[in-house]
Amino acid sequence: MSKNRFAGNHPSYKKRNMSPSQVKAKREYDKKYNGTEERKKYRVKLNKKNRENKTYGNGDKKDLSHTTGGKLVQEPQSKNRARNRGRKKRREGGRVVSYPALPSINQN
Repeated sequence: MSKNRFAGNHPSYKKRNMSPSQVKAKREYDKKYNGTEERKKYRVKLNKKNRENKTYGNGDKKDLSHTTGGKLVQEPQSKNRARNRGRKKRREGGRVVSYPALPSINQN
């Protein structure tokens, strides 16, 4: 069995009623985005902090979490990853706007 039980079949795809072509397009976009130098440097920075706190790869179920002030604090993965699940917002012109659904892709 694979390490990630949702690999290639995440429940959010079904929730968003994404077609296989839309899922493929999203994966291609995510791969391109996560491969940028900026994202690589960001991951390196976070992994380095995890190693400094001796929580990287040891199975202690702890994460480093960003506080509102920008500091990193250690807390359980479940708390850190669940905090904004389903409630992520973005600011646009001073007001809070929910993230839009992914655009549909023409299947021509």
